[in-house]
Formats: sequence, C-alpha cells, structure tokens
Amino acid sequence: MKRNDWILIAVLTLIPAILLTGNIIAAQKIASPCLVITVDGSTFGIYDLNEDRIIDINGKNTCTIKDGEASMTYADCPGQNCVHSAAIGKEGGSIVCLPNRVILKIENAAVTAERPDAVTG
Repeated sequence: MKRNDWILIAVLTLIPAILLTGNIIAAQKIASPCLVITVDGSTFGIYDLNEDRIIDINGKNTCTIKDGEASMTYADCPGQNCVHSAAIGKEGGSIVCLPNRVILKIENAAVTAERPDAVTG
C-alpha cells in the first residue's frame, strides 16, 4: 500500500467519526425536557423546567413550575380535574384543562424502559 492509500483510509475513517460526534453533541442539546403550554391548539409558551416560576395563562389558569415539576395550581373551570392532577416532570406527562382548552405537556422527556406507554384502569 502506498502513501495515498493510507491517507484515503484515514480520511474515510475520520469523516464518520466527526459526523457521529456532531450528532451526539446536537442530540444532547435538544434532549433537555421543557414544558410546552398550548391554549386552544396554539402554543402559549415554552418554559425550562429548571427555572421555578408561576405562569398566568390568560387569567383562566395558573401553572407553577417548582423543583423541576409543573402543575396546574388554579383553574376557573367547574370540575378542577386539572388542578387535582399529579405534577408532571422530566419523565414526561401532560395535564389537560378541557373547559379552558389548556394543555401542559413535557417535550423531550427522558423515556425509560420501565415507564409504561399508557395507564389503564
């Protein structure tokens, strides 16, 4: 084998390694879980779960992000099902207020093999 053959082998080995490294770095940046709030099908806002805050949603609902979890803490709807729902966090989930058409959903959640896809009852 000649010198140019070795150079070609080195280049063909380095290109996939560089592309793979770039994909891994990009995937780590994207995979940060966040809370997405939609109202009547439109995105109201996207929020980082690591920053504690209280979010007023059109004066009808209030969402609280605390300790990496989001919960609906106020709703002016009669059933209050969304207020009594469990908090959602980095492992995923959603909270829905049907009368006000508000959805809290975790995007880019860390899905594990132990976590079920659905709950039946």
